[in-house]
Parts: sequence; C-alpha cells; structure tokens
Amino acid sequence: MSQETLDLIISKVNNALDEEVLVVKPPETDEEAEGEKEEKEEIEETAKLNFGKPMIILDSEKWSMDLAKMLRDDPQLHFDFLQCVTGVDYDEHMEVVYNLYSTEKKHYLYVKVKTPRETPSVVSVTPVWRAADYMEREIFDLLGIEFPGHWNLKRILLQDEWEGHPLRKDYITDKKALGLD
Repeated sequence: MSQETLDLIISKVNNALDEEVLVVKPPETDEEAEGEKEEKEEIEETAKLNFGKPMIILDSEKWSMDLAKMLRDDPQLHFDFLQCVTGVDYDEHMEVVYNLYSTEKKHYLYVKVKTPRETPSVVSVTPVWRAADYMEREIFDLLGIEFPGHWNLKRILLQDEWEGHPLRKDYITDKKALGLD
C-alpha cells in the first residue's frame, strides 16, 4: 500500500511541477551488489519509503503554495492534516520537514524541503495548513529559516533582542555568561 501511495505521489508531484523532479533509485542487480558492474553515475534519490512511509525531497524553489494545496486538495491524496513541521541544520544545507497525514485515506507523507544555509528560506504553508503557524515561527526563531508568506513571522520562544539562532550548528554561545561553564 505504501509503495502504491508513493508512486501516486511521485506522479502527482511531477505532473504538478511539469518536470520529473522526484526520482526513485532503481534496485541494484545481483551483479551490482557483488561489485562486478562498472562504476556508474550515482543518482540522488528524491522519493522513497522511509520506515515504510512515503517521503519526498524537494529543493526550496520547487516547494510552493500551489504544490501544498495540491497535496491537500487532490481527491486521491487528501493530506488534510499537518502533524508536525520541524527544521534540521546540516553542515551543507538546512531542511524543513513536513509530516502530513490523510484522515480520509489513512496514509502518510514526509516532505523534506532543502534550503541553502546562507539564505535559508521556505515558502510558508500557513494559508494551507493553519497548524504550521507556531511551528514555522519556532523554526524561524531557533534556526533562522525564513518563511515568506507567513502572516506573523517573529520570535516565539526567545526575546526579540536575542541575537542569532541557537539551534544552528554555527551558533556561538558564551557558556560562562549563560552559567553553563
């Protein structure tokens, strides 16, 4: 069932974007597994099952309000419930991860949206899923990822005067001033 859902999602997203953005890595043959095959170009897998649930990976310029609306409104997908939004800081990029669920169809989808570390920005989905409101603000506050289109993007956990974003890997703390020395 999950593989069928993933195949449907791949088809719908690629059609919505008018290009083949989502790619599934072909299974290895026995020869490839044994290492007898010649070196071949490594394909970045952007759609797969993650712990048995469909997951897609998009660059931030591919993630849009229209795509989010399609995931919510398409009668075959109907991802009407945004369970969680979280931000992740990697050394080479940052990600925003959306956990979506269809209460009608009973299926899940993880959407990972990659954004550059230098200017992290991912379009806000608060007009599509109101539950994203505080979660996007928390990610903005702690990681510094901007959410263009958010109706009230400001700090939610830290004081307005706080400098920097404490969950970023490059954040420098003064442990002595914070009493952590």
